[in-house]
Amino acid sequence: MTMPTPEERPGEAFAEAAAEAVQTSVMAFRLVMAIADAVRRQQQKRAGKEDELPDAEKASAEASEEVKKFLPDDIATALLEGADWPQLAQQLMALKRAGVDLETMLPRVGEITVTVRDQVAANAEKVAREGTEEWAKALRETLPAGPVREAILSSPAWPEMAQTMATLNERGVDVRAILASAHEEGVGVDQAVAKVLSAAEVPTTSRDATLSYGPLTVGLDIPKDLDLGDRERALRQLSISPSENQRFGRMVREAMPGAEREADLLVSARQWPLVAARMADMESKGQPVAEHLARLSKDTSWQEGPQSQVGRRLVQAVNDALRKPVGMPAGPGPKVSTAAARSTSPSVGPTKAAKGAAPTTPGVAAHREAGPAPKTGKTR
Repeated sequence: MTMPTPEERPGEAFAEAAAEAVQTSVMAFRLVMAIADAVRRQQQKRAGKEDELPDAEKASAEASEEVKKFLPDDIATALLEGADWPQLAQQLMALKRAGVDLETMLPRVGEITVTVRDQVAANAEKVAREGTEEWAKALRETLPAGPVREAILSSPAWPEMAQTMATLNERGVDVRAILASAHEEGVGVDQAVAKVLSAAEVPTTSRDATLSYGPLTVGLDIPKDLDLGDRERALRQLSISPSENQRFGRMVREAMPGAEREADLLVSARQWPLVAARMADMESKGQPVAEHLARLSKDTSWQEGPQSQVGRRLVQAVNDALRKPVGMPAGPGPKVSTAAARSTSPSVGPTKAAKGAAPTTPGVAAHREAGPAPKTGKTR
């Protein structure tokens, strides 16, 4: 499937989507007609009075008037210009001759085709508007955080890549397996280009990634170069699509009725992308995010303290609410040791060493290690 270039995409993509929507509605019309014709034939066959189809040329002329009268212009035109119109016209006239009231039937079929047309068009518009949320989610669940995943989502060709993934998926291809293999190739490219550009062999851990180590990132896949100062990039690094981000914001507001202003402070907080990443991770595991968020309106201890720091307190409160198992009473949990969280988090800092071996490269995520840890002796 050839995709338009970025310069051509807006106008041409709209026209292509509209044409595809109409053609899909025509397919729906053909399906309904085929079913109706099958029923007609079966009934007549049982009665031993199966009729021959009417003359194609005469049927086309008569049926075209019926179609133009009861179907939308774009769908009627597509039908009349189709190569199989003579056969469709024969089916219509055969139904009429068999006693079917086309003036009653065609408006109902027209409603079906319009629904199909509008659904296809809306889906195409949604994909264009939301930035292919489904495949951003697939990337998050399949590829580790890092330069390859970010490069894919920030590429001008991302919509085209997502469309290709969707097409492959529709044809029964395991897209996630392809992504996993492509990631290995991407890492190789990243390292080769970095070497040519004389970049540092081991990227330094960003200040945001360092300061975020702890309860906010336990269990999450966080890139070493996390940049919370650039909201758009941070969401992209965490594979949170714009539509997902908006939906998570709505969920928070709905969980805090009467406190919409405070909810907006939470969503605008610097560390909000990490909260969104936690919600996305929970959804991928089938956990009831809304039930966890409901605790924010039950335990309002986040309201206590200086008004200027309410956003920061809400970040901590929502993270606590999301991590605490459903069924536990609302309220602040036990104090969490930041040092302990750093040593146990699979998303940051220390590499998962066997049976408590001391980390060899502090501050480096497990999947971003430059190579195997040097042997320092027997592990305990």
